[in-house]
Amino acid sequence: MQLIVFCGIQATGKSTFYQQRFFHSHVRISMDLLRTRNRERRMLELCLETQMPCVIDNTNPTATERARYIEPARAAGFRVIGYFFQSIAAEALVRNLERPVARQVPEVGIRATRNRLELPGYPEGFDELYFVRVAEDQEFTVAPWQDKA
Repeated sequence: MQLIVFCGIQATGKSTFYQQRFFHSHVRISMDLLRTRNRERRMLELCLETQMPCVIDNTNPTATERARYIEPARAAGFRVIGYFFQSIAAEALVRNLERPVARQVPEVGIRATRNRLELPGYPEGFDELYFVRVAEDQEFTVAPWQDKA
């Protein structure tokens, strides 16, 4: 089974990527939907117990935040796959303004997440890592992760 962990600031295409690639095969676990950490934890536990593939569709900017998903998934025998979404604040702010007003994130929130962002790495427990860029027309380019010096 797979646990997929998205990582990147708001408005970098994570939810759209989920819809395009994983909607028909993986449960989406997202704070946007579940609203509380307790509900999120319970949904993750259910997926792990029932061996249901799932995607963590949150910003997950730090290794500590990603560990709350990776550690229990590894203990349950899941393969853990990470997708890091290119996180350029200026581009995300433009995309954010294209969202319906009710779904826009305050600029300060995007910038604060960007300031906390830590690149993921295999030592966190990932079996696979990928780098995702938003291309034209809501398409994505995905490349294998390459550790930066």
